[in-house]
Amino acid sequence: MDSGVVAAPGAFNALVARAVARAGFEAAYVSGGATSVAAGVPDVGLLTLEHFCRVIREVVDGSGLPVLADADTGFGEAEMVRRTVVEYHRAGAAGLHLEDQVFPKRCGHLDGKALVPVEHMCEKVAWAAKASQDCSDGAFVVCARTDARGVDGMEAAVERARAYVAAGADMIFPEGLKSEAEFGAFAEAMRGCPPACAGGSTREGGPYLLANMTEFGKTPLIPLSRFGEMGYDLVIYPVSMLRVAMGAVTRALETLKREGTVEPLLGEMQTREELYGLVGYEPGTAWEIPAGE
Repeated sequence: MDSGVVAAPGAFNALVARAVARAGFEAAYVSGGATSVAAGVPDVGLLTLEHFCRVIREVVDGSGLPVLADADTGFGEAEMVRRTVVEYHRAGAAGLHLEDQVFPKRCGHLDGKALVPVEHMCEKVAWAAKASQDCSDGAFVVCARTDARGVDGMEAAVERARAYVAAGADMIFPEGLKSEAEFGAFAEAMRGCPPACAGGSTREGGPYLLANMTEFGKTPLIPLSRFGEMGYDLVIYPVSMLRVAMGAVTRALETLKREGTVEPLLGEMQTREELYGLVGYEPGTAWEIPAGE
């Protein structure tokens, strides 16, 4: 991120993670929303820490890339936030983000959200930052997400973000911004964050900034290059690949039901050779699982 804005497509399993890496991306993302709906449940915090860690491990192993992972509200209070950082790090994630919603949470682009008190979230961030120091010497990225824009407005979002940086957040994720102008204004406010509010591992001049490019929500689609110009360091595409995949699956099922054969779909399918190529498998040759670093 220090050398330019990074795009992190969402990967909801290891095969998608392999495709992300093969396409040339430098990072991948594990979305709470995609992980939840892939398990057949809504994104309201129903899945366990162990479920998320399993998906993280699969995505890390499948991609070989740095992976940022959604941790929702931290699976509990401060002690569970610490455990989450430690377990995510053990699973291979490069970092996580925590949000300041009350539990049960809502998708960041839905109305009716409610926030925990600032002090409550700062406690979670501080515990996460200490856990990062303890398990990774601070290399594990702690990102604090604020949903304040849709609840109390932009000024409140900036105030909360500054408090989270003071508590030790390396990165800030402003959710639900409604225009390019708002992203620009937020980035400028973070650049003005005084040194006294910089956490132990944030860069001089302010925290790293994350932007969320999710479709059909409150945020317009903005090109990656423009985010870089505004000062954002990481852009996630949390549910994009799942939406594309499920759109294709739904249409294919309709065709199969109507036609009674998959023949009309063959041109849209990944071939056997392409699938084997993606997983690095050659029939008749022993397949070695990647050893990692």
